[in-house]
Amino acid sequence: MESVFTKIIRRELPARIEYEDEEIIAIHDICPVAPVHILIIPKKLIPTVNDAADDDAVLLGKMILVAKKVAAQKGIAEQGYRLIINVGKDGGQTVFHLHMHLIGGKSLPFETA
Repeated sequence: MESVFTKIIRRELPARIEYEDEEIIAIHDICPVAPVHILIIPKKLIPTVNDAADDDAVLLGKMILVAKKVAAQKGIAEQGYRLIINVGKDGGQTVFHLHMHLIGGKSLPFETA
């Protein structure tokens, strides 16, 4: 299965890359909801959190550490930011390649579903 993120990882589609290493890529969201809106994406295709295996634990943890690093680089770590992972259609997931939204740069309202 392929996703738009797979094509970005292979450089078949353009993206504004904020961070990249062997396992993770972080790109700017094309429809940002805040001044900082970056997607933290594992290069390994995992469609949803529900598809993650026990041996993905280190990779999933690394996503959070990359988000922390990028937040600091973007100057939003001290004021705060939000990390969001949408799971499945009803959870708001539109691209079925696991990714985490790093959102910040302004005061974010508390919202519940």
